[in-house]
Amino acid sequence: MTSDCIFCRIAAGELPAEVIDRGDGWMVFADIAPAAPTHLLAIPTRHVSGVATTVDGDPGLVGDLVGALAAHARRAGIEEDGYRVVINEGRDGAQTVPHLHVHLLAGRRLDWPPG
Repeated sequence: MTSDCIFCRIAAGELPAEVIDRGDGWMVFADIAPAAPTHLLAIPTRHVSGVATTVDGDPGLVGDLVGALAAHARRAGIEEDGYRVVINEGRDGAQTVPHLHVHLLAGRRLDWPPG
C-alpha cells in the first residue's frame, strides 16, 4: 500500500466507497464522479501504478479487472445494450490517480471518439 494513494486507501478500507464486488486481489466500486449513469472502477487491491507495470509483473491482472467488470455488466443486465471499458495510462492518457484502474461506463449512448 502507498499511504498517499487514494485507491490504496479505499482498498484498505480507510476511505469509504460503494463496493460492488471483491475478488482475490481486486475490487470494484462506484466512481464518486460518474461520467455515465453506471460508472464503476475495478482496481487491484495492492498498489500497481499502471498498465506498463502489469505487463512486467502480472500480465493477467488487467484480464482479472476487465473480467470482473464484464461479470458485473452481465449480472446488472447492461450487457445487451453495451458498455465501454477504459484504461487511462499516464498524463497524456488522462490517468488522474497513479494506481491502475479500469472504468466501466454504461447507461447512455457513448460517443466516439471519446475526446
